[in-house]
Amino acid sequence: MDELLQSVKKILQDKPLGSIQWFVLYQSWLGKTYGEMAEASGYGNNYIKEVGSELWQDLSIALGKRVTKKNLHLALKKHLEYEIADPENQIQQKFGEESNLEMVSPDFFSANKIEFPSGPVALGSPLYINRPPLEELVCNEILHPGCLIRIKAPRKTGKSSLLNRMIAYAREQDYQIVYLDFQEADQDVFASLDKFLRWFCVNVSRQLNLLPCLDDFWDTEMGSKVSCKIYFEAYLLQYIHDSPVVLALNEVHRVFEHPNIAQDFLPMLRFWHEQAKQDQTWQKLRMVVVHTTEIYIPLKLNQSPFNVGITITLPPFTLKQIQNLALRYGLNCAADCEGAKRLAPLQAMVGGHPYLVSLAFYHLCQGEMTLEVLLENASTPVGIYGQHLRELLSLLQKESELMSAMQQVIATDEKVELDAIAAYKLESMGLVQLNGNQASAMCELYRLYFSQQFGKQNNGW
Repeated sequence: MDELLQSVKKILQDKPLGSIQWFVLYQSWLGKTYGEMAEASGYGNNYIKEVGSELWQDLSIALGKRVTKKNLHLALKKHLEYEIADPENQIQQKFGEESNLEMVSPDFFSANKIEFPSGPVALGSPLYINRPPLEELVCNEILHPGCLIRIKAPRKTGKSSLLNRMIAYAREQDYQIVYLDFQEADQDVFASLDKFLRWFCVNVSRQLNLLPCLDDFWDTEMGSKVSCKIYFEAYLLQYIHDSPVVLALNEVHRVFEHPNIAQDFLPMLRFWHEQAKQDQTWQKLRMVVVHTTEIYIPLKLNQSPFNVGITITLPPFTLKQIQNLALRYGLNCAADCEGAKRLAPLQAMVGGHPYLVSLAFYHLCQGEMTLEVLLENASTPVGIYGQHLRELLSLLQKESELMSAMQQVIATDEKVELDAIAAYKLESMGLVQLNGNQASAMCELYRLYFSQQFGKQNNGW
């Protein structure tokens, strides 16, 4: 067993396993079912299955042959024997010709069932790529009483997909879920703190199947924040008994645009989180805050909810993850060392951006063009990214300050010091990456496209 575990470490040297992956591997080797693993570990059955599926996927890609829970003994023993007999052929064994889509994804999955990339990746979809240890972190953290989790990343990089998987895991634990997307709020909801908090409480009540009764707890003399706290403490959290509630707040950056709301609402969330350290009632509440950029509303350090709890920042896809996704799209040419080399220019062009990578693979798997042609036309109006790029340009044109800031970024290969709000808004759009307030273009695609567009404008277009 020790030899086999060491062998797995070598096989997956580019993707070290976390504790839950090692647990599933060891228990699978012993012949345990996913149900038995779930019972022994405290994790949900579906989560254990997803961990196992990802593990067999990674082993399949690494070994160049299909690995499943059922053939684990045979596959690893054969690899170990081969490794001992002929170490010089390990590279060939790792990237064999047998590596193809059918070996690394469900048999029913085919190109004609692939949907155009749009919105969160559906639960159970083979097109979801794990970014260890993020999934394990959020699922472990949501089990902690009174926790506060922050998920931060630019648009279209997988925040909602990750959030949905965490919510699915929480449901498996019989937690109650409240999901609020601040993009759904009408503009007049942000007219005042009182109106906003009443909207907030009514939505939470209805999702918990409780009749809103704000007037029984709302007291103008105590103020909106205290009234909101009492409403949660004396009504909502009392009626849910011992079942924890996950309060998932998506698109919270929209609140940042309203300083009169943000300067009170965000410290209120922090206060609730801190109440859980001393009050069992508040320990039932587990909060998840999802947003695209850093907060640009001035808050004191002891008021911000963003320097407590756990912060999850979504990184771009690695080359290995891009290769993994290509295989799931049925692009068999990505299955070996040469395949990884072929994909490296795509990674360089889009910076590992999940949506841009997925869009490329969607078009490639339809047989519409080669990767070389796709990259050659990527930043042009006829390229596959044309509509996406025009949408970004349109957003910039609506705010002259952002247009000016982006022009500064594109004008040089060096990082540029920008106004904090402009920098954070450009980061929210996914156009730049920040180091403090210093910005650089997020990827070569954006640098090329906006260089062309700004050049046309300067020439009188």
